[in-house]
Parts: sequence; structure tokens; C-alpha cells
Amino acid sequence: MCLPAFCIVGPIGAFSPPARLPGAIMAKLKRREYADLLKPMQQELEVVARWAEHTGARIVVLFEGRDAAGKGGAIHAIAEKLNPRQCRIVALGKPTPQEAGQWYFQRYVAHLPAAGEIVLFDRSWYNRAGVEKVMGFATDDQVERFLDQVPTFERLLVDDGILLFKYWLTCDQAEQEERFAERLDDPLKRWKLSPVDLAARDKYDAYTKARETMLAATHTPQAPWTLVDFDDQKRGRLTLVRDLIDRLPEREVPEEPVTLAPLSGKSGKERYRTVKPIKPFED
Repeated sequence: MCLPAFCIVGPIGAFSPPARLPGAIMAKLKRREYADLLKPMQQELEVVARWAEHTGARIVVLFEGRDAAGKGGAIHAIAEKLNPRQCRIVALGKPTPQEAGQWYFQRYVAHLPAAGEIVLFDRSWYNRAGVEKVMGFATDDQVERFLDQVPTFERLLVDDGILLFKYWLTCDQAEQEERFAERLDDPLKRWKLSPVDLAARDKYDAYTKARETMLAATHTPQAPWTLVDFDDQKRGRLTLVRDLIDRLPEREVPEEPVTLAPLSGKSGKERYRTVKPIKPFED
């Protein structure tokens, strides 16, 4: 299946309108404007979380895409205001020797949600079809076997009632290079610039080819992919969050009223005997 650039993937055999038409120029959102647009969506996400807790729904969202596309920022936009005990972020590192000897999907299964939980995968089992394939960490046979097995694996998840959403974040190479340079120049972001990122800079087209092969094999009716343009990260986050909310079922759950009754006596003050607080910070 050949996918047009900057397009959100819809159901099999059809595509919804492009997130941004090729060549179209949209002004980048300012921080305040972005925050004002995101806030009501985050309020809707809180309703989603209450609905999931009330109904026992299990939600899984996969975030894939190019290095520096903005997966972490998109995940933060969703999880920021939610209860971290209910909404979990899973970002697995390199497999241990023991994990490398397991069934490939095994270490991901351990992190799937229980009733009422939301799990956000910062990269997922699709590592095998992306970075592992392009960087030579997996053999051709392993990649082919993965692409053959993953539709069945995801059908099992969906048939069991898991709500599965798969997002791939697109990013032009010029924008990607600008973000790499920003990470290099900022000591607080330099940890994000991994050796794999540096080695992958000359493999932009190889990642494109790997993605297209992956989409052709795994964009299925029960678990379709959604591509989101992240050249403008703020607009990309809003696009992704809005799409996620709109694709969830009706989720109105009456909110139980909470009141704070007046205290029965005077408010208490801290008292210390054994250990006292450290000296306050002075600017």
C-alpha cells in the first residue's frame, strides 16, 4: 500500500483528508495559543479516564515515528493531567539477554492494561519493523516473521476487548536535523541524542521504506494505523489528541459531587521534634 505524504490513515482502502496538504504552509502555533487549545482536550481526556475506570475499558496507544518526531511530547500532552496510577507510560529499553531469548511479544504483553487502565507505549513491538530492521539489529527472517505474526497478535488483543490505537509521527528530514542540533546544543536535552539517532541520520530513506513495508503488512481493519504530520509539533499533538478522543466510544459518566465541609476546629500547623525542614531556597 503506497501512502501519500502528510496523510492520516483511515480504514483499509480509504484515507481521511490529509492532516496537511503537501506544500501547504500553516503558521506554527505560539505556546499560549497551543495551551489554550490543549486545555479543553485534556479535560475531555479526564472524562475518558473516568469512563475507562467506570466501565473497565482497557486502552492501548502506540506511538511510533522518526527519531525526534515528538513522541514524548505527544505522550506528555495526553498523560500530563491524568492519574499516573491509571495512565501508564511504557518506554522499554534494549532487551536483556533473558528477554532476547523469549517470544518476541512477551515483554510487551507484561505491560498491557488491566481493567480501567490506559497504557501509552513510547515505541512498541514495532521496533522490530523499524529501528531493528534498518539498523541491522534483527535478521530479515525475524522481521518477516514479525510482519506475518503481528496482525494475529493484534487481533487477539482487540478480540479480547482492548481498544488499540496506533500512531506514526511523520517529520521531514530538515526538521529532524534541526531538532537533533537543538538537542546537541542544549545540555538538558543532550541525553535524547542517542548513538542510534546519530547512526540513523543517513538512513532517512531506509526508514521510509521500512515504514511503508510495515504499513502494507499491518494496517488492518481491526488495528489500522494513523499517520500524523509532526513538522509542527504543537499542531501535531493537537491533531493526535483530537483524533484519539473522537475515535473513542460514547463515554459520558456522571461525576459524583465532592464537597469540602468546614473543619471542625482550628486549622493545624506543622510541629517538629526529631527533624526540622531544611533551609528554604534563596534566589
